[in-house]
Amino acid sequence: MKKAQVSLEYLIIFGFIAAITVPMIIIFNTHSSEINQEIISNQASYIASKVVDSAETVYYLGESSKITLRVYMPKEIDSITINNQEVVFYIRTLNGLNEVVHYSPVAINGSLTPTSGIHNIVIESKGDYVWVSN
Repeated sequence: MKKAQVSLEYLIIFGFIAAITVPMIIIFNTHSSEINQEIISNQASYIASKVVDSAETVYYLGESSKITLRVYMPKEIDSITINNQEVVFYIRTLNGLNEVVHYSPVAINGSLTPTSGIHNIVIESKGDYVWVSN
């Protein structure tokens, strides 16, 4: 009878530990993936902001002015569009694609490759617009 009681107590203790541990692991994984997505969105926003700020700078400095930015592109970026007066990053998330949009006060065109890693982004004034490429 005593051996059965000890075994039952161990099973009850293990059940309580599992009941506490499993939800904590699920909450941790959910929270860490949300934080990771927020970091990626912030990186994309930072890159877009730097591109827009640099485009404005070279536009007002005049034709053939050029700035090169060295940035890290996260792997979750699906595509990047730069046209007219906006820079748009499309980011893959668990809920689909999110957009990070920055508007430019100057005409801006070009293209950026969304591959992950370190990129040199060249921002060059062409007179009446700014060209962005890497």
